[in-house]
Amino acid sequence: MKIDKETLNKIAHLARLEFNEKDAKKMTQDMNNILSFVEKLNEVNTDGVEPLTTMSHEINSLREDEVKPHLDRYLALKSAPKKDLEYFRVPKVLE
Repeated sequence: MKIDKETLNKIAHLARLEFNEKDAKKMTQDMNNILSFVEKLNEVNTDGVEPLTTMSHEINSLREDEVKPHLDRYLALKSAPKKDLEYFRVPKVLE
């Protein structure tokens, strides 16, 4: 597969990329190099090779959930600089 100018423009549109003509030539060359490398990978014999699900062989050991005492809402609100009856008051971040 070869990347031509039309294909590059479609990919650029989908990825919301903009570049000039000089950069388009370089981008086309780079993408064609990537595709030729991937085509070389198709030549590798992978019979009997298990697919990877993760790059790490570590096992994630999770702890059991335990119910523990928690901070009471009213006690937490007691020391808050700004509060309502049941909630913390914070500065508005979104317009």
